[in-house]
Amino acid sequence: MDSSHSTKESGDIPIPVHEPKSTKKAPTPVVKSAKNGAKLLLVSRLKRGFGIFDFILRICAIAAALAAATAMGTTSQQLPFFTQFFRFKADYNDLPAFTFFVIANAIAAAYLVLSLPFSIVCIVRPHIVGARLMLLIFDTIAVTLVTAAASAAASIVYLAHNGNSNANWGTICQQFDDFCQRVSGAVVASYVTAVLFIVLVTVSAIALRRK
Repeated sequence: MDSSHSTKESGDIPIPVHEPKSTKKAPTPVVKSAKNGAKLLLVSRLKRGFGIFDFILRICAIAAALAAATAMGTTSQQLPFFTQFFRFKADYNDLPAFTFFVIANAIAAAYLVLSLPFSIVCIVRPHIVGARLMLLIFDTIAVTLVTAAASAAASIVYLAHNGNSNANWGTICQQFDDFCQRVSGAVVASYVTAVLFIVLVTVSAIALRRK
């Protein structure tokens, strides 16, 4: 009887016991969100840095544009000798190119002053798009205006310094030396303004594309 009982026990088939699966969800990974947060912070700092650089460039451009307009607008020279019928005098408003130069640089300086509040907005709120896009559009228009005025004035200054033998135009800078020095300096200042505008356009374009 013992042997049959032992045989029965030895013939039993073991039944595997399955443990219940855990219903708890795996913890959400935070590494990816941390990387995204760090990236957004870096982009925000870069945009703010672009805004500060933009503001500094605008201050420098205001100084250059005002210097160009003032130097050209106050340029006048009268030679000490004259006759009964002729008085030898050179004035900037005798030439339309120089008049256009003064107006264009004055407009550029006024625009730059008005654009300063929008530049400050781009510093305080670096992710804003509307103000930055508006500055980009008007800076592009301003650089075209200033470059055209500087080029027109530069052609007159070149003729004043070198003349044109084919057209029998002589140089006037040998007599009106102070006049030529002032208008030459004004043209240089205007080209500096144009270069600063080009840098401003580049900065705005980079800030808009930065994500």
